[in-house]
Amino acid sequence: MNFWCFDPSVFTFIEKIFKEFLAKSGQESKSEFFIPIIGDRFIHEGRGQIKIIPTASSWFGVTYKEDAPSVQESINRLVDSGTYPEKLY
Repeated sequence: MNFWCFDPSVFTFIEKIFKEFLAKSGQESKSEFFIPIIGDRFIHEGRGQIKIIPTASSWFGVTYKEDAPSVQESINRLVDSGTYPEKLY
């Protein structure tokens, strides 16, 4: 799983490349503006560095509604094993 943290100063840069994305792909029904696009441009344009913090945890996510049952099952296993609390709040 990716967990991204940005300094607020990056949002002007993100807005610029998001506008470019919308102009190029904004009318496509399945187009997506992925956060790694931001990271790639940030690095290649020499704007800074990105630090990676490794983890041994497995990733799962919901992109489409069809993904929800398998993600729910994965979360239930994490709760059952004690990795996640039953009630997060």
